[in-house]
Amino acid sequence: MSGGLFGSLGISASGMAAARLRMDVTAENLANAETTRGANGQPYQRKEVVLQESSGTSGFASALAGAQGAGVQGQVGGGVEVTGIVGDPSAPRKVYDPGHPDADAQGYVTLPNVNPVTEMVDLITASRGYEANVQAMSAAKQMFTKTLDLLR
Repeated sequence: MSGGLFGSLGISASGMAAARLRMDVTAENLANAETTRGANGQPYQRKEVVLQESSGTSGFASALAGAQGAGVQGQVGGGVEVTGIVGDPSAPRKVYDPGHPDADAQGYVTLPNVNPVTEMVDLITASRGYEANVQAMSAAKQMFTKTLDLLR
């Protein structure tokens, strides 16, 4: 995505989409925090969203140099894109519950590697990121409106 008048809207929109996906994945993790047996017969595995700067952009350093007048004018980063949703490789939890139908011979149940506290922190972080992008989009919209008013 190139710079220009509407580049900031595209950047904010990509950030909002990424934050929304992070919230969706976090909600899925929380919903499956006690799932001991999935379709593959194993406990649910926590998922994480992997993000990176959108491809085809000049990079942060080039954009900063351009903003300071040292580089090509008008180059703006293109926002963020999702490169994948990956499973968290951390070990599952073992809880002693001999009455559980999925308990092993020693009475331990293998639970997902989902920590509700970590998930809530991730949810708050993604929510704040979404709000920040909404604010940035709103500020850009106000600037566009004022610019159009000046041109009348």
